[in-house]
Amino acid sequence: MLRRIGAFLRIAPEGFGIIALAAVVPLMALAAGFHKTAFVTVLCVGAVAAFFRDPERHTPSRRGVVCSGADGRVCDVAEDAALTCIGIGDERWRRVSVFMSPFNVHVNRASVSGEVLAVRHRAGEFRAAFSDRASENNERNLILIADAAGRRHAMVQVAGYLARRIVCRVSERQAVRCGERIGLIMFGSRVDHFLPAGFRVTVAVGDAVRAGETVIGESYDEPSA
Repeated sequence: MLRRIGAFLRIAPEGFGIIALAAVVPLMALAAGFHKTAFVTVLCVGAVAAFFRDPERHTPSRRGVVCSGADGRVCDVAEDAALTCIGIGDERWRRVSVFMSPFNVHVNRASVSGEVLAVRHRAGEFRAAFSDRASENNERNLILIADAAGRRHAMVQVAGYLARRIVCRVSERQAVRCGERIGLIMFGSRVDHFLPAGFRVTVAVGDAVRAGETVIGESYDEPSA
């Protein structure tokens, strides 16, 4: 029910409780006759609601692409990255990291279509999400997906300095579609995308990306867009 209401309002359902709690303040100020305070706090409630906005997206239909799982800017691209810090092994990947500021949409989307092989959460620190060591030290959640060809892709939701809650809506053995909503991270954070061998990175540091729409990687077997 909450997800249906959220879809209608274009608000992530995880934000309903926080928005409702924030709305109590202006109501109390208005009841007490503090009209200016009520006006200011209404603006604050609007800002909180904006954090949880959830607009529709149009995901590319062509095969062999990896879409960004987060809104924001590419803060790092690594050609020889490892996932050993979360127990995946010594396989090497291409990593694309996207930093989500407090002004970005916080809903995360699946980067590829396939089956969820693993979901692993690890507690950690809350450093600035754009720092180089955030991927290893911060609280994070791994989502490992096998595409139709059996190639493994990974997304890691990384909590930042302000983000104190990672939400993951998927579980192991669940089928997901590219661009499907899979969770969110509250109030500024980072998503690391791990592309398997056979995929090229199609974005650069500083590029603005949109979850479920911007292609960040492409299979070498597919023609360049």
